[in-house]
Amino acid sequence: MPELDTSVPHEARVYDYLLGGKSNYGVDREAGDAILQVTPQMPVWAKQNRQFLKRAVRFVAGEGIDQFLDIGTGLPTVENTHEVALAANPAARVVYTDYDPMVLAHARVLLDAADSTAYLQHDLRQPDELIADARELLDFDRPIAVMLVAVLHHLRDEESPEVHVRRILDAVPAGSYLVLSHATYDFLTPSYAAELHEVLSHSPMTFRARSRDEVQDAFLTGGLDVVPPGLVATTEWRMDNGDIGTTPDTSQAGHWAAVARKTG
Repeated sequence: MPELDTSVPHEARVYDYLLGGKSNYGVDREAGDAILQVTPQMPVWAKQNRQFLKRAVRFVAGEGIDQFLDIGTGLPTVENTHEVALAANPAARVVYTDYDPMVLAHARVLLDAADSTAYLQHDLRQPDELIADARELLDFDRPIAVMLVAVLHHLRDEESPEVHVRRILDAVPAGSYLVLSHATYDFLTPSYAAELHEVLSHSPMTFRARSRDEVQDAFLTGGLDVVPPGLVATTEWRMDNGDIGTTPDTSQAGHWAAVARKTG
């Protein structure tokens, strides 16, 4: 597993900074500030993505799901998957995975120490190892919610993220759910998207925004039934009165989002 490196920015720590957290370093804040100079609404996008996670977890819990595999979870913050899941069903079981050792250190302090929550240090790009360890903690004979929220845009095309996602979905039974969000430039003007792309392409962090069609074709095919309202902006996915804003405003989104049920 990789060692903690505070000399370069890390996606989870930059995201923590954008959410207003304190688990970040100067190099992460520098990277975040460079993004904010071009896209000052980025913290709103991050918060909308977090609120989508909350609504999606409540939805799948309402569908009877009591097992959650949250991959690329990032640093623990408010309204984590286990908090929402356990509020909906005290018998729920949540397993978090991330490859960043700093996430592990914070998880040990902040996450529920009871049997309901566990953490594995694994990389999505090594799905077989991830699945093998997750099998020790979750019952793969029963449906599982696979959470891939704001993580896949950190994998380049040549890393074949669709292959890794399919490997994980092949391991869970029918009736399982995929909860997905993915960064996009689709809601930006072409000039705005080009400026943001220029900043991110010179960042040490890996970032690959994808269009709606790219997200659909890569991650939401092959035995998956996408539940209504489909693949939409985070602000359009079953927003409730407790969320930021009162109308579905895609300018506040920055991510495509979907929940899909595995049918076979």
